[in-house]
Amino acid sequence: MRKFIGMLTAVAALGLATAASAETTLRVSNWLPPSHPIVKDILVPWGEQVATATDGRVKVEIMAAPIGKPPAQFDLIKSGAADVGYGVHGYTPGRFKLTPLVEGPFLADSAEALSVAYWKVQEEMLSKAGEHDGVKLLTVFTHGPGMIYTTGKTVASVDDLAGLKMRIGGGIVAEIASRLGMVGVQAPSPQVYEILSNGVADGILFPAESVPFFRIDEVIRNGVSVPGGLYNTSFFVVMNQASWDGLSDADKAAIDGVSGEAMARMAGKAWDAADAAGTKVMTDKGVALTEADAAMTAAITEKLAGVENGFLEAAKAGGIDGAAAMEMLKAEIAAAK
Repeated sequence: MRKFIGMLTAVAALGLATAASAETTLRVSNWLPPSHPIVKDILVPWGEQVATATDGRVKVEIMAAPIGKPPAQFDLIKSGAADVGYGVHGYTPGRFKLTPLVEGPFLADSAEALSVAYWKVQEEMLSKAGEHDGVKLLTVFTHGPGMIYTTGKTVASVDDLAGLKMRIGGGIVAEIASRLGMVGVQAPSPQVYEILSNGVADGILFPAESVPFFRIDEVIRNGVSVPGGLYNTSFFVVMNQASWDGLSDADKAAIDGVSGEAMARMAGKAWDAADAAGTKVMTDKGVALTEADAAMTAAITEKLAGVENGFLEAAKAGGIDGAAAMEMLKAEIAAAK
């Protein structure tokens, strides 16, 4: 009998030990170098926060090799190829019709202020359109204010932009560039050094962080900013729905606590710090950085008048009051100052 009881005790102890050591690992699809701010300053600390918030029950593993190209990330996560992923909304043109809300000009000089405001509007208003249906949306955020950089020509007026071949990203920035007379050159970020150094493009529209990160501080000589930024880029972080559904309610609540607004704020802060560091690198290397004067800013404003109409139309089609969303965004940005 004693032997039998001892066996039961051992089995019970083994069961408790197994339960205590049980954990879930969320694999993050990653297509950027480990040194990029999105990885080292956003995803890595978020993963650490998840582990702490769940008392180690959920761990985050950032994959060493990409499982697909950047435009495919949303669908890869939706299909379960990985548990968590991130991407740029504008890499799939026409799919996410509401992101121009935060991609336009003159919105904010701080990625933190804009990203937090963006999340709040997304949660309260934009979510009704269901553009992220099929996944668990962890957060949205933007990079810092986009600027104009050139390899040779100094830009001091809108007229100076006419005919310049500029590398542009996705989203509303293509329309902005066209309205200002620039000729868009499409190329992924890792190829920008090559196209600029070989003269394929005369310049690039980029946030300050990205200039030294992609080594183009070695080829660009001039940069000009506008108050609030010429444009911004919208990012998402999503989780596979089945992976989310498989978590306990306690772990879901814990992850929500370090995602959403908290993650948007962390992302914005990280980008602001990276922009400041990038600006210092450019200044140290002799890149001439200026701000658009009142005349240039007024000319840009005139040429970009109505650029928000596409968002307003898409919002209406999605059953959302676009004007109210814009007002909420601006109010939240102002409140953050």
